[in-house]
Amino acid sequence: MHSIEPVTTPADPLDRRPWWAGLTRYHWFVLMVAALGWLFDTFDQQLFNLGRKPAMTELLGVSPNDPLVDQYGAYATSIFIMGWAMGGLVFGILGDKIGRAKVMMMTILLYSIFTGLSSLSQGFWDFALWRFLTGLGVGGEFAVGVALVAEVMPDRARPHALGWLQALSAVGNIGAALTNIALGIAEGEGRLGFSAWRVMFVIGALPALLAILIRARLKEPERWQQSVADGSIKNAGSLRELFGDPRWRKNAIVGLLLAFAGVVGLWGIGFFSFDFVRTIFRQHYEAQGLPPEEIGGKLTRLVGYVSLLQNIGGFFGIYAFSRITHHIGRKPAFLIAFILAIFSTAGTFWFLNDFYDVFWMIPGMGFCQLMLFGGYAIYFPELFPTRLRSTGTSFCYNVGRFVAAIGPFTMGYLIKDVFTGTSTPNSEQLIHAWRLTGVTMCGFFLIGLIALPFAPETKGKPLPE
Repeated sequence: MHSIEPVTTPADPLDRRPWWAGLTRYHWFVLMVAALGWLFDTFDQQLFNLGRKPAMTELLGVSPNDPLVDQYGAYATSIFIMGWAMGGLVFGILGDKIGRAKVMMMTILLYSIFTGLSSLSQGFWDFALWRFLTGLGVGGEFAVGVALVAEVMPDRARPHALGWLQALSAVGNIGAALTNIALGIAEGEGRLGFSAWRVMFVIGALPALLAILIRARLKEPERWQQSVADGSIKNAGSLRELFGDPRWRKNAIVGLLLAFAGVVGLWGIGFFSFDFVRTIFRQHYEAQGLPPEEIGGKLTRLVGYVSLLQNIGGFFGIYAFSRITHHIGRKPAFLIAFILAIFSTAGTFWFLNDFYDVFWMIPGMGFCQLMLFGGYAIYFPELFPTRLRSTGTSFCYNVGRFVAAIGPFTMGYLIKDVFTGTSTPNSEQLIHAWRLTGVTMCGFFLIGLIALPFAPETKGKPLPE
């Protein structure tokens, strides 16, 4: 059995060694497992984003330009996010009560199995059910993963390790994009026996194999064992204590508002860039007189490239937050990230029109939006004590998602009922509705800026106990 000495002293600001100096093999093993769990989690999330529009088109039995496709795609996203929020809250509490490693294994199995079952959908409602159940596992994995890494790593290495944990989640998104590109090529050449989106969801079941590795070798953090497992603390995972103590209550509410702004920005706007790009370039391909099968394959590949570029930008954005916050603190780094997210997102939705725009606007937007998520991984575990760390992190990140489920609903409503202007819009009207909706939705980022002055600064401080 591997052993780790718990570290409770703050990081020494005069220590100039690399952050990884002194890490043991088990430290690296924990970081690898947690990173893989979150990487595969985001892989499954991104498969849904990439397959959402073709899935809705097939399951609803309508044309790709029908506004119902975007509206029901937004509904499916909101249902997925609500499952994400519910699973995050439940499994976050369980992570404090029964252990981080056990709950991580359970959540990985959940999101893998139900992603695979999504491929069998015959209509909107069974598809939405599978997405809700997938969301239960997706939501729970993040909180226990970051709590595990935060408690195992030495204080001086913690923010860097958490930054890399979140940055590597972009690799999961990139993997989904590459999968989408490969399937788009096969679809365009007529080599798939099933719809590309169904094959993608079957592939999404593979991360279940990671649970075997977790079950075999991963141990519970000694911080958690010493404060919870030995029975000395009876109120681990208690929502009553989380909200009964003024300090933890304030941290939870501030964290919730910070997460709400970023989650709406990414899931209510940013990840709809795939559908937005499909709408713009379908018009380009139809004007060329291409057959529907070839258009479908080209759009699938193009959206894969969009996802790839967005998440490459996101990888560097998350890493940038971990570097910036190391020098100037958590709050100034969040301030920069929110301002950049507003301008990059509004600019992308308003000005993107040509193919070359995809190659600089999309990665720029991904950099700025996902930069915020690097902050969440580093900051939220620093707001709560060991007995409430998974619960508090989950409350901020996942209840923030529950509230943020209004984002995709709002997106769908604005496109179809406010800005389209007709039940049978032409391509130009639909594209204009997308532009107005994307810019309008950027107002949600302002909520994070309003909450930021009330957030505590945690740079250079030990985890609360």
